[in-house]
Amino acid sequence: MARIAGVDLPRNKLMEVALTYIHGIGSSSARKILDEAGVELTRRSDDLDETEIARIREVIDREYVVEGELRKLVSQNIKRLMDLGCYRGLRHRRGLPVRGQRTHTNARTRKGPRKGLMIRRKGSN
Repeated sequence: MARIAGVDLPRNKLMEVALTYIHGIGSSSARKILDEAGVELTRRSDDLDETEIARIREVIDREYVVEGELRKLVSQNIKRLMDLGCYRGLRHRRGLPVRGQRTHTNARTRKGPRKGLMIRRKGSN
């Protein structure tokens, strides 16, 4: 099992798909990485030898920000926005959508489950 950028690649998958398991690498960048490393797109992750894995690892280290480093960078950017007190930072702080979506009826992913209204019965005062 190949291990690249701290991630165990899944067994017996096409390398084009297996590289997308690394945070920060999508399908188009996976194709570019394999082209640059000189590995065929149709190769399976189990069939790679050590030299091919080393070439892929070298390309990723040289040109891409992935995994922990990328997560740290994103969280620092969000923290910077919150410290500045700009509109996007306030939306992050309040846990609301940041990019202009409506919140009157939607945005349940950011806002969490609905808080039900208090049910009042007749005669109970």
